[in-house]
This record gives sequence, C-alpha cells and structure tokens, in this order.
Amino acid sequence: MTDVLAVVAEQCVLPVVTVESRETARQLGSALAGAGARAVEITFRSEAAADAIEALAGEGFVVGAGTVRSVKQVDVAIAAGASFVVSPGLDRVVVERCAAAGVPALPGIATASELTEALSLGVSTVKLFPAEVVGGIDLIRALAAPFPEARFVPTGGLNAGNARDYLALPQVVAIGGSWMVAPPLLTAGNWPEVERLTAEALALGRTP
Repeated sequence: MTDVLAVVAEQCVLPVVTVESRETARQLGSALAGAGARAVEITFRSEAAADAIEALAGEGFVVGAGTVRSVKQVDVAIAAGASFVVSPGLDRVVVERCAAAGVPALPGIATASELTEALSLGVSTVKLFPAEVVGGIDLIRALAAPFPEARFVPTGGLNAGNARDYLALPQVVAIGGSWMVAPPLLTAGNWPEVERLTAEALALGRTP
C-alpha cells in the first residue's frame, strides 16, 4: 500500500464531497481539519472540482480526485494537486495514466471479472461501487476467498448505521461516504454540523 493510501487507511472513513466553489472548499477544509480529517475525496461532479482540490491540497490535505472518467480529468486532477484518483468504474486507460504519473488509482469494481482485470493492471486496492447495491459485505466476503490479495474501499450507500460493519472486515482498508458532507449541509454553510458528523464518522474506525 502506498503512503497516500496508508493515510486513507489510517483515517478509515473518507469524506466524499462535491464542492461548488473555492470558498466552499476553504470552509470545508476548516471543518474537516477541526474534526481531525487528513484525507478527503473531491468529486469531478462540478466545475469547481479542480479549484477545490488545489485549495485543499494547499492546506495540507491528502486529496483524492473522485468520479474521474477520462485521461483529461486525470491530468487536470494531478495538476491541481490530487494525491490519488478514484473512478466509478474500471477504465484501463485511466489506470495506466495514473500509473505513468506515479499516482495511485482506485478504480471502481462490482464483479469478480472487474477485480481480475484490476489485479492484472497492478491495482490491488479497489473501490467497491455501488457497494450496497452490488452485494456489499457479502460480496466482499465472497471475493476474499479467490482474491486474498485484494483490498477494498466500499462506497455507495454507506452511512453511520452500516459503516462499522464494513470496517470490521479485514479486507476493507477504508470506506467512502458523503453523509457527513451532504450537499444540504454545504449549501446551508452548516460547518459546525459538518465538523461534528465528520468527527463522529472518523470515530467509527477507532472504536470497537
């Protein structure tokens, strides 16, 4: 596991956020830092994604670029300061571009065939997406037997109620979730609530 992914694994819960402006990113950074977060995923679902990555990376966060679906987005993300790249699916070209740039890729997989391809590309830590739809905990357990080297970052449908169950699996290095940084909280500028929910989320990985 790379040093970058080790930071994500240590944090256990990775906030996955769509940010609409650099100013929002700045305020988000303050709230996340107050909660003790060191890593965050910023999705390419808004035009402000690159600005948000740059702002948070400049504040010392390990920033992942999420929802990356093209080589162009990989290049933009890395130029903005992204430390790793997360994709909703497995795209060989995206993975190879990340490898060439020396940036870890977390491609999304949902089947044994996709996991086989990821491993063939040298990627042993993958995103399981959408986790709660494709089989979640049962799928991870099923894949663990034929693929003991695989590690997972489940995302999609995770929340404070089921996070601990995922984190209890030895194959899960971290989970991704947006409940602590939900769009209504960001739109309302409710940063104390973002900080509180993030602190509670991070504690899920530290308490038995």
